Amino acid sequence: MLICVEKLFRYKISEKEYTMHLRGVDFGHVLGASGVQGFFGEGYWFHKLWKPFGLDFARMTFVSKTATCLSRAGNMSLTRHFTPRNPFPRCVRTQILRGQMLNSVGLSNPGLGALLNTGKWQKHTKPFFISIMSLADTPARRLEELRIMVETIGFCKRDFLASFGLQINLSCPNTGHDTHELIDESAKILDVASILGVPLMPKYSIATAPIQAIMQLNDHPSCDAICVSNTLPFGWQGLDWKRVWGSTTSPLVHLGGGGLSGKHLQPLVCAWIKTLRNAGFTKPINGGGGILSYQNVNQYYSAGASSVFLGSIAVLRPWEVAHTIEYANRINWE
Repeated sequence: MLICVEKLFRYKISEKEYTMHLRGVDFGHVLGASGVQGFFGEGYWFHKLWKPFGLDFARMTFVSKTATCLSRAGNMSLTRHFTPRNPFPRCVRTQILRGQMLNSVGLSNPGLGALLNTGKWQKHTKPFFISIMSLADTPARRLEELRIMVETIGFCKRDFLASFGLQINLSCPNTGHDTHELIDESAKILDVASILGVPLMPKYSIATAPIQAIMQLNDHPSCDAICVSNTLPFGWQGLDWKRVWGSTTSPLVHLGGGGLSGKHLQPLVCAWIKTLRNAGFTKPINGGGGILSYQNVNQYYSAGASSVFLGSIAVLRPWEVAHTIEYANRINWE
C-alpha cells in the first residue's frame, strides 16, 4: 500500500534544510542516473516497449551520458546517432530476479565536441545536467583536459535555451584510473570548472570516496552539491561477491570486471550518506543506487539525501519507474 508521504517526518540536521535549488536553478528532486536516457534524452529501444506498462521519465531531470574530451571507443559500439549498435551489448550483464546488473561500458562516447556540435543539448527547454569526465593519465593533464572541456562548453553556453549544470564524474570504475587521485583533486577540479558559472555537482562512488575527503568540499564555494554513488567495482571488499553475484569471478573480467548496480547498493549508499550527514556535511546530496521501487526512496530520504537519482530501475524494474518518480516528487524534501 502506498505510504502517505504527507505524514513523513521532515529530515533535518542542525536545523539546516537541504534543497536541489542550485544557484537559483530548480533541478527537482528526481534526477536520472548519467546515461539512463542516453546522451540527449532519446532513451533506448526497450523504453518504448515498456512505456505502456509504467516506464515514463516525465518529471525526472535529465542527466546526459558521460562525455570525455576526446572520443572513446570503450566497450560499446555506437551508431552514427551515438546510440548502442547492439541492442543487447556484451559489456552488460543482468540478473533480473536478483535485481542487479553489471556493466563495463567504459565510457563509450564520440567526445564532447561531437555531442555539442549536434545542437541537441542546446535545444533542451528544462534544466538538466551534462556529465563529463577527464581520462588523462596524470593530475596535471586531467586538470588541463577538464579546462579544455569547460572552455568548449563555455563557447556554446549562450546557445543553450535552458539552464544546465555540470555533473563531474570522479568515480567511474571502468576506466583503469586511480579514483583516489581523482578525489584528491576535487577542489582543483571545481576551481577549474567554476569559470563556467553553472551549478557543479561532482559524482563519487562510496567505494573510493572517504568521508573525510568529501567533508573538505563542504566549505568549497564552487561545490553546489554532490552525487553518490556510482557503481561498485566488481571485487570490492565491502561485498560478499559469492553471495551477491553467485561467483567471485566477474563475467566481464575480460573488460576490466565492470561495476555493480542494483539492490545491494541501496543500504550501503544510505549508510554512507547518513555518516556524511552526521559528520556535519550540509550541502545537497543527490543519492542513488539500488532504487528499484518507491519504497527505496524512503530510505534515501531518511538517510539525509536531498534528492534521488534513478538508473538500473529502468532495466530491472521498468514498470516501477513512473510510480517511483511520482512518489519521490510528492515528498517534502525541504
